Amino acid sequence: MTNLNLDSLDQQILSMIAADARVPFLEVARLCNVSGAAIHQRIQKLTRQGVIKGSQYVLDPVALGYDTCAFIGIFLKDPSDFDRVVAELRKIPEVVACHYTTGDYDMFIKIYARNNHHMLSIIHDQLQPLGLQRTETIISFNEAISRQLPVPNCLPDEQ
Repeated sequence: MTNLNLDSLDQQILSMIAADARVPFLEVARLCNVSGAAIHQRIQKLTRQGVIKGSQYVLDPVALGYDTCAFIGIFLKDPSDFDRVVAELRKIPEVVACHYTTGDYDMFIKIYARNNHHMLSIIHDQLQPLGLQRTETIISFNEAISRQLPVPNCLPDEQ
C-alpha cells in the first residue's frame, strides 16, 4: 500500500469531488472552510501524486443506442501475444475495458454493442481475427452497482 499521508482536508476534498466532479472549487473551499486557492493547490498536488487521474463526463451507453453490455473472457492461442492483442483491442471503440486476469481467461474485456447482431459482428469480425483460441461471452442484463471507491482514512494517528 502506498503511503500518501492524506490529511483530513485531502480526504474531504477527495470525497466531495468523487461524489460530483463538477462541484466548483469555491464550493469545496466553502464547505471545507479554506480558500479557493488552497483547494486548487491540493487538487494539483493530488493530481501530481496520481491520486486523481482526471475527471470526465459519464455517458449513458443506452441513451447512445448501445443496448447490450457484455463481458468477454479471452483465451489466447499464444499468451505472448498480450501486447499485440491489447493494441488491436484499443482500435475497437466498443471495447471499453480490458484486464489481464488470473484464472481461466488470459484477459477479460467489457464491450458495448447496439444489439445482439452487432455483438456477434464484433466478436466474429473483430475479435476472432486477433489470434484468439476462443472466447466466452457473458451478457449483462443490468449494472446494479457503479461507484467510486471510498476515500480511505490515511491519517497517521488513526491507522
